[in-house]
Amino acid sequence: MITAALVFAGLAALLHVYIFTMESLTWTSKRTRAAFGTTAEEAETTKLLAFNQGFYNLFLAIVTGVGIAAVALGHNGVGAALIFAGVGSMASAAVVLLASAPDKARAALTQGLFPAIAVVLLVIGLVTQQPDPESCVKANDVTRPVVES
Repeated sequence: MITAALVFAGLAALLHVYIFTMESLTWTSKRTRAAFGTTAEEAETTKLLAFNQGFYNLFLAIVTGVGIAAVALGHNGVGAALIFAGVGSMASAAVVLLASAPDKARAALTQGLFPAIAVVLLVIGLVTQQPDPESCVKANDVTRPVVES
């Protein structure tokens, strides 16, 4: 389940890198204007806002990517926290978009589906994860994690 969560978190991060590219690098291009439904004049007027917003999307992708790498390296706690921060913010932004502009439901679904799936799968994976026998001791016939003092 955790592996599937990492895949969906990775897809969400890649999508947000693409969104960064559109918002920060190609905002005034014909293709990007068509994707966002803006005119050349609107794109020129909002170029600085889009540039800044694009970097928010890039930073969320980076946080998510670092979280994926941390989990892959066995640092599940910090990795999960970073993934939840990244994809949780992505999914929340999709909810805000949907609530503030219902006509943008398709965009909200596109931007929020992978992150939402990643959150659900990561929660299930962490809750059902078996403890690592190497880091546990037996005491009174109960297996407990070793706590270092």
